Amino acid sequence: MRMRREAQLATRDRCEVNWIASDSGADAVKGKVRWDPAHSLWNGGMLVVAVAFGAQTFSWGAFAVFVLLSGAFILLGHSLGFHRLLIHQSFQTLRPLRYFLIWCGVMAGMSGPHWIIKTHDLRDWAQRQAKCHPYLSHRSAIWKDAWWQLHCRLQLKRPPQFDLGEVGKDRFLRFLEASWMLHQLPLALILFALGGWGWVVWGICARVASTVHGHWFVGYLAHRRGPQSNLVRDAGVQAHDVPWAAIPTMGEAWHNNHHAYPGSAKIGVYPGQSDWGYALIALLQKCGLVWDVCLPRDMPDRKRSLESVL
Repeated sequence: MRMRREAQLATRDRCEVNWIASDSGADAVKGKVRWDPAHSLWNGGMLVVAVAFGAQTFSWGAFAVFVLLSGAFILLGHSLGFHRLLIHQSFQTLRPLRYFLIWCGVMAGMSGPHWIIKTHDLRDWAQRQAKCHPYLSHRSAIWKDAWWQLHCRLQLKRPPQFDLGEVGKDRFLRFLEASWMLHQLPLALILFALGGWGWVVWGICARVASTVHGHWFVGYLAHRRGPQSNLVRDAGVQAHDVPWAAIPTMGEAWHNNHHAYPGSAKIGVYPGQSDWGYALIALLQKCGLVWDVCLPRDMPDRKRSLESVL
């Protein structure tokens, strides 16, 4: 089974939008932005609690919990589990470790695995078109874009068709999708037992609020301004790097590199570009825990689609 899977991965286009089955007749421009009550109340609620109670519950212990858990779940969950593994399949790993990394992605607090896939790939697909809705290109004013991305969803009149395949049928991932908010509760109980309400406020609410809002802010900047190494031919939206965010995003902020080589497990491609996500993948590969790690050199044909601006 593993050999057949590796053969399939070796022959597929590592830069494709993996989970869109068909975009025949799809339109990336026409659609309406609607309020998304579940994510709006979740994101807004976490921010309100963090702002209202953060100062009065602050302690250095609570702050240390905030930093350590934020770093762990962004690195293991958002960067490795959700983005590089689940969405782009830039490496493969053992099923228990795969599930653990994806669970860590849920613990980052943005949403469940299916929602993350569809949201990411819709934007990925749309930005490759000649034109797309400003919701998908981050082309609105900053406060409007913040409201849209954190509290709303886009309903295209003619969206592309998704096929999640085995990922959509996987019972564990379906469970995570249905219960993603609830997974903070066991951790909250542990934090309360160890450090009281301060650890809960900083370890849950402040952490989730900063992760969600930070993810939006870096994404906003990464599609508007900053250094560029390559342009993707025929793409209506180009990406920029956000160097100051390289460490807090575990390497995800080298977004121009990511647009250039979407399937690469290494996003900090050039010398001096910090990429803790890939550093961990490389370590796990040496330990025999991951394999089929895709790098830019594994996509030699991709250069035909790029224009260097260095």
